[in-house]
Amino acid sequence: MKILAVEGLTKSYGEKELFDHLSFTISENERIGLIGVNGTGKSTLLKIIAGLDVSDEGEITHPKDYHISYLAQHPEFNPDWTVLEQIFSGDTPLLQLLKEYELALYRLQQDSMNESYQQDVFRLQQRMDAMNAWDANSNAQAILNKLGITKMDAKMGEMSGGQKKRVALAQCLIETPDLLILDEPTNHLDYQTIKWLEEYLSRYQGSLLLVTHDRYFLDAITNRMFELEGGHIYSYEGNYAAFLEGKAIREENERATQAKLQNLYRNELAWIRRGAKARTTKQKARIQRFEDLEGKLGGPESEKLDMSLSGSRLGKKVFELSAVSKSYEDKTLVRDLTHIIQKRDRLGITGQNGSGKSTLLNMIAGRIEPEAGEIDRGQTVKIAYYTQENDDMDLNQRMIDYVKESAEVIHASDGKTLSASQMLERFLFPSHTHGTPIRKLSGGERRRLYLLKLLMTEPNVLLLDEPTNDLDTQTLTILEDYLEEFPGVVITVSHDRYFLDKVADYLFVFKGQGEIETYFGAYTEYLEKEETKQKEPVAKKEKMEKSQPEKTKKRRLSYKEQKEWEEIEDRIAEAEEEVERLAAEIEQAGSNYEKAHQLSVAQEETNAELNRLMDRWAELSELVEELQGS
Repeated sequence: MKILAVEGLTKSYGEKELFDHLSFTISENERIGLIGVNGTGKSTLLKIIAGLDVSDEGEITHPKDYHISYLAQHPEFNPDWTVLEQIFSGDTPLLQLLKEYELALYRLQQDSMNESYQQDVFRLQQRMDAMNAWDANSNAQAILNKLGITKMDAKMGEMSGGQKKRVALAQCLIETPDLLILDEPTNHLDYQTIKWLEEYLSRYQGSLLLVTHDRYFLDAITNRMFELEGGHIYSYEGNYAAFLEGKAIREENERATQAKLQNLYRNELAWIRRGAKARTTKQKARIQRFEDLEGKLGGPESEKLDMSLSGSRLGKKVFELSAVSKSYEDKTLVRDLTHIIQKRDRLGITGQNGSGKSTLLNMIAGRIEPEAGEIDRGQTVKIAYYTQENDDMDLNQRMIDYVKESAEVIHASDGKTLSASQMLERFLFPSHTHGTPIRKLSGGERRRLYLLKLLMTEPNVLLLDEPTNDLDTQTLTILEDYLEEFPGVVITVSHDRYFLDKVADYLFVFKGQGEIETYFGAYTEYLEKEETKQKEPVAKKEKMEKSQPEKTKKRRLSYKEQKEWEEIEDRIAEAEEEVERLAAEIEQAGSNYEKAHQLSVAQEETNAELNRLMDRWAELSELVEELQGS
């Protein structure tokens, strides 16, 4: 069994300690989900294990032939490489062979009469046979098809962020490593592809370590969970649901232990204040025990993100959209949309990438105007717009100054007035960090800071554009709870099934070409119904095919069918002999690549005919048996 062992891993950035002497193992077939608040070091830990970063202390050990593949959240590529070169860029002999074979096939497709290309393909087919590489090739083709990667000659520099992420994911999966490390693998994937990836990873024979905000995905795949908190790692057996239960039990036990320590601490404090005479061994031991207690009680409690903030009053009128349309160039994004958004509405917006979801949010926010129709906004509407990019951040600005741009103080839902510094602490930024320049924060911490600044404006309408992409699961859980109690309107663009199921009461589904479907219900229900719709025509066809023999039970074989039945076994035997003859001739062809290629083509055609005859024999045989039985 191949095992990766981490022992005493420590890492700091300046004064910030990410983790302190972490130790754990990753065994074969373990599928581990990594959880933790943004800024605790999840991505750093992944990079250290992948060999892309180094720790301050500790070591990672594994067998010499242990192979690790790493999918970054934002992969970087050589812009001049083609998709084919990128996907098969691994240094193993098998990957190099697959790359050469796919490239040779591509060249032959472009110029099928080129004898040199024919010889290359034949030579590589022989190497594929020798290395038993056909299963790996089939697996690679299946992965590429499922991820929608077809243009193998496209340049990486010309691809969108979503396309690049799919190529990077395909590359990792095709390498079939001992340990597959995935950072947000579901970003830019549609529902069908995510479901396929769930099934693929559930069957994966190697080890898996992943970070994802998709909690349905996490729950479906994992059989072990790591939680990175306060510089330590906690391990839980089971999936995400088991983690939630295990974490609750752990924190309850810690609270009980802490309460006992507090009582003991008070007793010891009373004794030490009376003036212990440190002469005897017993008294020395008691003073030492007091000092030990101080150390145990000095650490902070498990951090909790607090979002219990108030919002501005919202009147009856919010948004009225009347025949709204919007196009860019020749592409229609929104066509003739009429809808009234009311107080307390929870609207989820989803659909294909590039179909116009963010454009609709921008029109609602008043950032762009519709080309037709109008959007009437209520006078009391106060919008906070959480965009995909927080471009207004001055990375050299201190955190406290950035937050104060929204407000010096804010009113919590319990009526208390809180300062900007107190709000930063509620959002898990300790007081000693408030003067830190924003550039020193992780990407997730910057997004959390950006969210705080928006909420401090005390809005009554929240527009959220893909909020789950950069926020950790703990922040998302508490954000969802906050949105449930939020007295205003919430409109969110997202592909996250879990988030939309919890937040949205109804959906706008962008179908493309400006068509928007309104669906009242949970997003998962909608996806399941759509999947059922797609399967219905296939199921109906299969049902008709199954019922067809019943209609033909009482009929006789036609003259043509009878003759075909009498001759088909001889035709099958002839085809089998022809396949064997061609195989022998291919072997005798030796280095005559042109002849060998022609024979290979003939063999493939004969094999296809043989398979067709076998299928037809099965059909006729079944029909004959049914007629005899009737």
